[in-house]
Amino acid sequence: MSSLTTTTTSATPRRAALADPGYQAFVILRAGFTVAPILFGLDKFANLLVDWPTYLAPWIDDIVPGSAQAAMYAVGVVEILAGLVVALAPRFGGWLVAGWLAGIIVNLLTIPGHYDIALRDFGLLLGAVALARLAQRYRGPRQQR
Repeated sequence: MSSLTTTTTSATPRRAALADPGYQAFVILRAGFTVAPILFGLDKFANLLVDWPTYLAPWIDDIVPGSAQAAMYAVGVVEILAGLVVALAPRFGGWLVAGWLAGIIVNLLTIPGHYDIALRDFGLLLGAVALARLAQRYRGPRQQR
């Protein structure tokens, strides 16, 4: 009977956390900023969603060695790693993704006709900052001590 009581008691705070709208927002953002960068990162190798090299500003393409597609391979690796960091350490990963998005925004603002995508990515940057802040609030019990 004691183990049943312990199980019920340990599950109660978990249920309470899941009922908290702030915690729900944290879980949604964490899942989104884990999955999206990984999927977009993987797509940099396949170009199924879009022709990714067209989103690289010419001045950046002139700086980086190799082709624009080779640069997109590197971008894909960074995005996959960023998604994994969000999954494992969202307090740091949220800031990492926000910084990465800031770089993407600068890149897009220098390509005429891509301002709408830059604005969308600014909204994503705000979401990544919100994730980092919520992760600070909802960090695991081991870290709260």
